[in-house]
Formats: sequence, structure tokens, C-alpha cells
Amino acid sequence: MKALTPNDQMFLWLERRNQPMHVGGLVLARPPEGQGQEFIQKMVADMRRYTEPVEPFNQRLQSRLGMWFWVKDEEFDLEAHFYHLSLPKPGRIRELLELVSKLHASPMDRAKPLWEAYVIDGLEDGRVALYTKVHHALVDGVACMKMLQRSLAESADVTDMAPLWASERLRGQSRRSESSEGLMTAVRKALGGAKSQLGSLPKVFKEVGRSLWQTSVADPDFVSVIQAPRSVLNQRITASRRFAAQSWSLDRIRQAGKNLDMTLNDVVMAMCGSALRKYLLELNALPNRPLVAMVPVSLRKDDSDTGNHVALLLANLATDTEDPIERIETIARSVNHSKERFQNMNQTEIMNYVATMMGISGVNLLTGIAPKLQAFNIVISNVPGPKHQLFFNGAAVEGVYPVSIVLDGHALNITLNSYNGKLEFGLIACRRTLPSMQKLLQYLEDGLVELEDAAKAELKSGARVKRVA
Repeated sequence: MKALTPNDQMFLWLERRNQPMHVGGLVLARPPEGQGQEFIQKMVADMRRYTEPVEPFNQRLQSRLGMWFWVKDEEFDLEAHFYHLSLPKPGRIRELLELVSKLHASPMDRAKPLWEAYVIDGLEDGRVALYTKVHHALVDGVACMKMLQRSLAESADVTDMAPLWASERLRGQSRRSESSEGLMTAVRKALGGAKSQLGSLPKVFKEVGRSLWQTSVADPDFVSVIQAPRSVLNQRITASRRFAAQSWSLDRIRQAGKNLDMTLNDVVMAMCGSALRKYLLELNALPNRPLVAMVPVSLRKDDSDTGNHVALLLANLATDTEDPIERIETIARSVNHSKERFQNMNQTEIMNYVATMMGISGVNLLTGIAPKLQAFNIVISNVPGPKHQLFFNGAAVEGVYPVSIVLDGHALNITLNSYNGKLEFGLIACRRTLPSMQKLLQYLEDGLVELEDAAKAELKSGARVKRVA
């Protein structure tokens, strides 16, 4: 028995039928040359042999004394978690993304371990897809990526890899005890955590006061928790979903950043700001004030697989300007402002500071009592991933796309991860709230071209954009 942290429990409190709180991933893999359906059938049969999952995939929820705990599921049934599906013809990527959209919209049964895995065949180009979803109370995005890497190999010759739910930990990585944690031990740990939380309060209050003072003097680089404008992105959502995905070359994005003396993340955020501006202009719904993005930042300092170790910073997306150079400079300054503040705090202080400053948004998500007050318009998350080509039992992994969460009042999420020289973007949105959401993929490309053209113009004129300090 292991108690959930307050951060992990939050994802259970937030969950509703229209707002399932799981994250997912879509992997596209190509079977070895000359092997098709027979290879896929054998792969599925091999995966079904792994009926004993490892932690955290063998853990289910249990409630005691008003607290949530993870306990081992003694009646685990793989058939309730692993599925083999086939796409209808013609088996285009469009049909695959529609299927993933539907699968991702469905909540999971809390009476069982909170994960599901699907092998999907029938793609017209011969590839096979693997879609997996795991509840956010169990893992964060960084942990998910580590789990994925552990289930893949660096060579096509390795053909005995266990599936995600049965993969052993990396060599040298510490294992959690297989023995159960007693209730009183869990309560003592919770009390110890509370003591640590209380100890962080003086520093947290100091930084909160500093933030409020900066808001009052209108520091142009500080993004407050009340400045995000209302937009069509911030409506109530339904249970329907639309998923879109696309890859961009890491070298191309890095070069754009180098030419502008900006970081890769600055370029990514500027692409998103440009795409959202164009999308909202097309809907005649662009707010006068700039959109604000919430950007998760990993605080994980170990190789642990479970729980959430994430802080949040706010970034000004500068959607109120048409100038791509002005946009990326504004974004960089606002991000650096938050990072400098975090440098003065430890992990507990950072998480408590974020929880305090995001209180308005949290209350809205739980109760909806103040819908006009919000801390951010959209979540944009970048998760580091494998740098080299990987394989799953001989099949070459060609793409790894994140599938994240949308919330009431935040109907669009943009998450990306790196893989083998590419940045893989996954966009998830409420299908009914946001029309033609897939157009954002083209607008992201347009945003990158804007930056490339701006860099060429700077170079031609002899000017150079200086990195924002």
C-alpha cells in the first residue's frame, strides 16, 4: 500500500466524464522488410504472454480514511487492458487519428490498474501503431517517456523485448519494495510531507508577495495569474476529442533558433504563438491581449517511474503582434523571468509557490465558480525523448507522438517530444469546442517559416537579434 501524493490525487479530483485525466502516446513502427501481417500477429501473440505486469502497472486504487492508496491488483486480467484492433479501409493516417481520438476520450475503470494498451494494424503503408494510455495520477510525461524507452531496443536484432507493462527497470535503477506499506507508515509519511510543506511556507509567501508587487508595477516581462484573456480556447468541453500529429526536423528548428540567437524551446513557443494567432484570426476570435501558455517544467531528479514531479511556468505567447521577431523576444523574456524566480527556490518551495499562484485556475477547474478568471489559455509541454532510432522486437519505430489532456476552460493542449532527430507534435482538443483544429498543423509550419524568413531578413540587412537575458 502506498499513499498518493497531493499532486497525484489532484488528477483524481479533477476527473469527470467529459474530462478523463490520462495521458497517452502513439507509436508508429514499421515491420521488417518482407514481413507484414504475420509479423503483427506474432507480435500480438508474444505480447499476450506477459500476463504479470510490473509496478506501477499492477497497482490499482484503494480509498482508506479519506486518502487514496496504490495497492497491488491480485485479480489482474490482461484482457481488460490489452487490445488488438484493425483500421477500416483505406487505413490512412486520418482513420488512425480518428480511432485514437475515440480511444483517448474514454475514461478508465478505477477498479482496475489505470492503463490500457492497443496494437492497431490495417494501415495502408504496412506500418503498425501502438497506442497506450496511463492515468496522470500514476505517471507524468517524463516518467511515461522513460517507460517507453525501457520497452524498446537500439537494435532490430533484439527480439525478446517485453511490452511496456512488463518491462523490467533499467540496470542500476533502484527498485521500489515489493512489500506492502502499512497504513500507519503511509500516514507517518504523509505527516512528514506536511511538515516539509509547512517549512516551505515562509519562502513561498515571500515569492508570492514579490509576484504581486511586480504585477502592481506592471513589469512587462512578468506574466501574472490574472492576465490571460478569455478566448474560444477557454470554453466548457464535451467528452469528444480530436487528435492531430506531425513531425518537424530538430536540426531545422535548432538552426532557426541559432540564426535568431534563441533556444529551441523559444522557437517552439513562437511557432505555437504564431499558429494560434492565425487560427483565431480565421475564426474572427483573436483577443486583444496576448494569450498565455502554461508550460510544465520537470523537477524530476531521479529515475523513478511514478508520481508527478512537475512545476508550471507562464509564458506570454505574444499573439497580439504580427512581427515574429517581437513575438519570440517577448516569449523568451517571459520564460526567463519565471526560470530566474525558480532558481531561488527548492523543489518543495517551487511546487507550493506554483500551487498558490495557480489557485484561481485550480478552483475554477474544480468548481467552475469564477470562469472569467484564469491563469492561462493553453498548455504547451515539451518532453525530452530518445535521441536515436529504436526498435520493438524488430520493428523500426518511426514516430512517437504524445496524446495529452484537455480540461474544462482549456479545450486545446499542445504536447511534443523529441525522437531520433525530430520533434513530434501531438495536438489534442475538444472536437465540438474547436472547429478545424487540424489546421493548426499547417499554421505551426507557417510559424516556423516566418522565423526562418525573419532570420534571413536580419542577416541580409546586417542586423542580428540578441538573445534575451
